[in-house]
Amino acid sequence: METTFIRERITELRLKKGVSEYQMSYALGHNKNYIRAITSGRSLPSVEGLFAIIDYFEMTPAEFFDKDYPQMIRKAIDYMEKLDDEDMFLLLNIIQMFCQKK
Repeated sequence: METTFIRERITELRLKKGVSEYQMSYALGHNKNYIRAITSGRSLPSVEGLFAIIDYFEMTPAEFFDKDYPQMIRKAIDYMEKLDDEDMFLLLNIIQMFCQKK
């Protein structure tokens, strides 16, 4: 994965949230240039810093890195996590039947 993805993803999410780089930097507990340094390519966040950024956007790492992750799949996974093994097996068989029809 290229480092440009992280920079561009942070910028995309920041703009959607409607906050400036300055505001986001301070909200994360850093100096005013922290986010600007990351998005301009001068630096990369540490692993801990990246997790803090992901938390700031109220998302999981999977959602951050897979920006095309459909909402419906996320919802289905939430429900599937509550199933026992027997029900999960039945559901997988149903999904397989649907896929074979195509």
